Amino acid sequence: MSAAVSTSVKKRSTAVLRAEGITLRFGGVTALSEVSLEVRPDEMLAVIGPNGAGKSSLLNVLSGFYRPQVGRVSYEGRDTRARAVHEIARDGVVRTFQGTHLFPHMSVLDNILIGRHAHMHSGLLQAFVYFPWSQREEARHREIAEDIIEFLEIENIRHQAVGSLGYGLRKRVDLGRALAMEPKVLLMDEPMAGMNTEEKEDLARFVIDVREARAIPVVLVEHDMGVVMDLADRIAVLDFGRKIADGTPGQVQSDPAVIQAYLGAAA
Repeated sequence: MSAAVSTSVKKRSTAVLRAEGITLRFGGVTALSEVSLEVRPDEMLAVIGPNGAGKSSLLNVLSGFYRPQVGRVSYEGRDTRARAVHEIARDGVVRTFQGTHLFPHMSVLDNILIGRHAHMHSGLLQAFVYFPWSQREEARHREIAEDIIEFLEIENIRHQAVGSLGYGLRKRVDLGRALAMEPKVLLMDEPMAGMNTEEKEDLARFVIDVREARAIPVVLVEHDMGVVMDLADRIAVLDFGRKIADGTPGQVQSDPAVIQAYLGAAA
């Protein structure tokens, strides 16, 4: 086996999540066309492109919310196309959405605990009767939630209603709920949209910690090019549903096709 082939096989075998030849259509509209993408361990992969390029659709395919008409998605080497969304999430492919979708009248702690539901084994009756094993299970889940609260530095608001918090803190709680699901791959759809500079810097720091301290690969859809260039190890660029570039920030930033399609001629 040649060195080039050996390197190619090694790269292919180390991908945690892979999309191969994905085509997704909605009636006569093609949202994604023959898109292939791989997520490697411990990397920060950014997906960028103009509005309507197919970025959110790609995340929906990777997480199982959308089923492509053509192509294959595999996670840890297993085909996910026949699996339910909640099964894929329980296995470790977890995503956040552009909005927070939190429960505003519930506390920060309770919202994060909701992310533990896929790992809870006690049924409604067991929880109501509060058997000893249910008590022990609840204590374990609360310990995990408290660890996440400490990690995100929101100890002082753990008992506050989420609806009373500013947008930046709500997004941090949203990240905490995703972490409570024990992701092995974290998909984030425009997590910093609508934030001011200080809020972006705070959340960016925690996203870096998720990737580095917790060794969780992150796929980040983001419009803020400053954030993308600062955080990403690799960038994939979509344009009208097709992938037109895939490389390091430096490579993508100087790619003529990217400059024309996304960054603008003056970039």
